[in-house]
Order: sequence, then C-alpha cells, then structure tokens
Amino acid sequence: MKIVIDRAALLKPLGHVQSVVERRNTIPILSNVLLKAQDGRLGLSTTDMDMDIVESVACDVSEAGIVTVPAHTLYDIVRKLPDGSDVELAATGDVSRVTIRAGRSNFSLPALMPEEFPALSGDALPHSFVISAADFCMLIDRSRFAISTEETRYYLNGIFLHAAEADGVKVLRAVATDGHRLARVQMPLPEGAADMPGVIVPRKAVNEIRKLIDGVEGEVTISLSDTKLRVSFEETVVTTKLIDGTFPDYERVIPSGNDKMLHVDRQRFSEAVDRVATISTEKSRSVKLAVTSGQLTLSASSPDNGTAQEEVEVDYSASDIEIGFNSKYLLDITSQIEGERAIFQLADQASPTIILDQDDESALYVLMPMRV
Repeated sequence: MKIVIDRAALLKPLGHVQSVVERRNTIPILSNVLLKAQDGRLGLSTTDMDMDIVESVACDVSEAGIVTVPAHTLYDIVRKLPDGSDVELAATGDVSRVTIRAGRSNFSLPALMPEEFPALSGDALPHSFVISAADFCMLIDRSRFAISTEETRYYLNGIFLHAAEADGVKVLRAVATDGHRLARVQMPLPEGAADMPGVIVPRKAVNEIRKLIDGVEGEVTISLSDTKLRVSFEETVVTTKLIDGTFPDYERVIPSGNDKMLHVDRQRFSEAVDRVATISTEKSRSVKLAVTSGQLTLSASSPDNGTAQEEVEVDYSASDIEIGFNSKYLLDITSQIEGERAIFQLADQASPTIILDQDDESALYVLMPMRV
C-alpha cells in the first residue's frame, strides 16, 4: 500500500475513528485502525467490539492495499505534523511495518495483519429513517445528562429512543433517567420511523455519535434493528450494539396531579441556585426552596460552611410549600431550558416535580425531591 494525502484531510477522519479505541486493550488488534486504500480513497475503520466507526476520504493511491496500525499513535503523529504538509503512508511488502513521511519527518510503525481485524457489521438493518442533524443533537443534548452511570441497573445506562404518541400526534422520543431525575424529549416522528422498535442506545455510543455529528449540516440516516443502531452521514458510518434490556415504564414516574404552578426567570433562578449551593455539603448538594406568593427563598446550610439565603421573584399564587432538591440536578435541568422562563409544577415536599420550558413543549423533566 502506498498513498499521499493532505494532513488536514487525514486528521479529521482519524480524529473521529480513534476516539472509539480504548487506551488499554487486552486484544492488540483492537488498538489498531484498519486502513484500506483503493480507487482514489482511503477507508478508515476502528472498533471496540460494541461499536465501530467507518470513514472514507479522498487521497492519491499509487498502490492499493490494506494495513492496520496503532490508532492513537498514528493520530498523535498526524496531529503534530506541520499544517499544510502532504503525508505519505506506505506499507512494506509483508505488511509488518508502515512508514509515514511528511517533509523531513519519518516514522515507522509496527503493523498487525489485517486478517486479524474483526469483521465489521455491514448487514442491512430493517428500519430506517432520516432526521436533521440539528434535531438529533437536540434529542441527545436535552436527555443524556440524566443517563444513569450505575452499572447494576444496566438498562438505564443509555437513552431510550422510541416512537410514541402525544395528544394524538406521533412523535420520536428520547428518554433517560437515573432514578433521581428523568428527561423526556420529543419531536415530530420522521417518515419511516413509525414501526421502529424501542431501543436503548448505550452511553458511550450516545457521546461518540454526538461528537461526530457536531457541526454537521444537513441530515443523518438512522437505521436500526432490535440489537443494532447505525448512524450514517457524509463519509461516516457509526454502528453500535444496543443495550439488551427493558426500559422501565417511565410514564408512571411522570406525575399528573401537580397543581402548584411556579413561573421563574430561568437565568436568575440558575444563578441563585449556583450561589446558594456553594454552602451546601459536598455529599448532598442540597438546596431548600421555600415558595410563598410571588417569592421564592433559596437556602442552604452545612455544619462546616455556615448558611446561605437568596430571594428570587416568581409568579406563584398557590399555597406555600417548602421542598428540597439536589442543586446539581436542578442546574443540569435548567441549563437545558433555552427559553427565558421555566415552569415548576409542584405537588408537595415528598413528591416528584415537573420542570418545563415555558417557550418549548418538546422537553419535560421530572426531579425527585430530597430531605433538607
């Protein structure tokens, strides 16, 4: 194999594919990127056995071939080469070493046999639909903060993506919960998604896909089965295994009888919570909300740090209520609200609270209270 390619043209896809490769691997071939040069293009593939990324980029191919080299090492080399330089990649006849040349720099990397590289899943998936990259980013961004990191409840370690119906309108929904808070985000159901199975996309795949589609304009194609999900856009294809489990019936967690409505300026509220939480203990991070007509008093106290209190003007006319929350969870939710005002639907100090964006009905958040 022998190719010449512009450094910037190689760096972008290499940056994408190397991010899925684990730093420590017991299986050496999984540390490598598979490079396949033919017909004026270079294909790059990596896998961690749960997820694989395949990219393609134009280059000058003087000798077609296929090799595998350490992904992180190759990426670091290309990243440190001077901008604008042409990079030559060439493999020895027995494909045991790959040389990299750019200007006066020369590198020689050990290569493993391409036959050892795992066969990637190129099979067709039965369900497929197209969604704008911006909408897909929105679904991920507004829900992924609530993904559980607790490995024992593995079925919560991802985003539940499924078709649903809301007020007679068919929607595509992304739901995540860790038992303390829940995020439910929806958008109009794309054409072709009506028969899709409900799937749980793992946290690592969610984060990788979100990084890859950052800045992508246009549309992405999502294909899926009961066990796999594939996202395709531009020159990139990401395929991931899905979490084999049943997502809990989240609708039961969303309260329907919360009748105390609190309207508050989102930014003022967030800043006040952040300030008051400085005092709360590192472990609980609790803040207390005392709500009376037209006023919200935020407070926190700890034996070591003292006390803090701040008042915020609100629209509220129901009976007085005191309720405690984890300040980090509160800030995670309010940071997803893009409108100027947030709505809190409260019941009592022991029941879950619903938090909404006054200007956008596509997202709903549920937060469990805590004792303070």
